[in-house]
Amino acid sequence: MKKYLVEFIGTFFLVLTIGMTVLDPGAGPLAPLAIGAALMIMVYAGGHVSGGHYNPAVTLGVWLRGRCSTTDVVPYWISQILGAAAASFLVLHLKGISPGTPNTADSHVAINALIAEFVGTFALVYVVLNVATAKATAGNSNYGLAIGFTVTTMAFALGGISGGAFNPAVATGITIMHLAKTSDIWIYLVGDFAAAITAAFTFKFINPEDK
Repeated sequence: MKKYLVEFIGTFFLVLTIGMTVLDPGAGPLAPLAIGAALMIMVYAGGHVSGGHYNPAVTLGVWLRGRCSTTDVVPYWISQILGAAAASFLVLHLKGISPGTPNTADSHVAINALIAEFVGTFALVYVVLNVATAKATAGNSNYGLAIGFTVTTMAFALGGISGGAFNPAVATGITIMHLAKTSDIWIYLVGDFAAAITAAFTFKFINPEDK
């Protein structure tokens, strides 16, 4: 139960930061720095309890890699989605936006957004597996920095194409906050989960001895 609470808390603060820095008045072009920093902080805060996933795609990748119990996968996903939803409704309240406000977010070119989500999520999950689960990097105290800066880098590089979710829980949050269209959520689910699977098998191929 403690692991699931940590996943809820970490995802909550990640999505809260996204909403507060992206929605006007926000942090403008500096938003990705705050978002990456929020993830880094929460990874350091909760990584020793739950692994600090805060992302259903990361949970899937870590499970496929063999470092997450099968019984934890669905509870992690539920905790992450609930954390994202709770943060989103708080953002709407703080920003004075009605939850029923029509979604006016720009539509993304589907194929480009799908590619961007796949690439960004692959980078994130690949980094997580290498810095936080590999035997060769055991005891690495900088993993949170690497993970946070991966999100920052990918958000700067690809955010303008897909919105830069790289996380199905974040996709849920940005949809609730009207930063993405409901009809586009399949892009995040397909792109992010496909990238997690690819990253996990890529890690296992490169590191066959790391069971």
